[in-house]
Amino acid sequence: MSHGNMNLTLKVWKQKNKDTKGRFETYQAKGISPDMSFLEMFDVVNEQLINEGKEPIAFDHDCREGICGMCSMYINGRPHGPKQGITTCQLHMRSFKDGDTIVVEPWRSAAFPVIKDLAVDRSSFDRIIAAGGFVSVNTGNAKDANNILINKDDADEAFNAAACIGCGACVAACKNSSAMLFVSAKVSQLALLPQGQIEKQDRVLNMVKQMDEEGFGNCTNTGACEAECPKAISLENIARMNREYSLATFAQNKIK
Repeated sequence: MSHGNMNLTLKVWKQKNKDTKGRFETYQAKGISPDMSFLEMFDVVNEQLINEGKEPIAFDHDCREGICGMCSMYINGRPHGPKQGITTCQLHMRSFKDGDTIVVEPWRSAAFPVIKDLAVDRSSFDRIIAAGGFVSVNTGNAKDANNILINKDDADEAFNAAACIGCGACVAACKNSSAMLFVSAKVSQLALLPQGQIEKQDRVLNMVKQMDEEGFGNCTNTGACEAECPKAISLENIARMNREYSLATFAQNKIK
């Protein structure tokens, strides 16, 4: 059963680009249905702003189904808002009460410069993935792939790591702006599978090097990343990546 519509006050971060100073602007969101998603609420507010000849709020979105990671924003001090295990586009307005004030900000990290308002540039993540390179094993067609037996636990862990959508909530939640949960998920999903073995040492060394070059901070194991990850990616991936990194560094030094 749906309750009546809500009137809300929004304090939204407005910033022209990464080189200008930003500030909070206050907007009234009126007649909002509790069944709307957070992004649909923004659509309504933007329509209103356009009708009044004002500039709409810039925010990122694409699939609106919780699988692309683009809708990332800080809502009342939490990445993706007050609910666990969901992205911003999956957050419904019934999570708020009539008369609430909602503070909305972009991700705050030097490695995610603001494009405009709530939209940030997350291409640093793309560059980290690119640094990981390719898998050179020819996996053939489906029949061949089934000939490579993979332990059930490893397959499950690889699938869980592969659920990462690269939204950046882990970086936003971390007091150090560390990208370790993201990078370790991407390293793990390949390190756990036989097809990922040939390049595994280069992959982890190159991805970590790129992560450091992008300006992400260090991991101090506070666990905020796992708590705020919409896909509940486990901290165990970080431990796995640290092991992979140590082994790769050791192997490289031995070769020298």
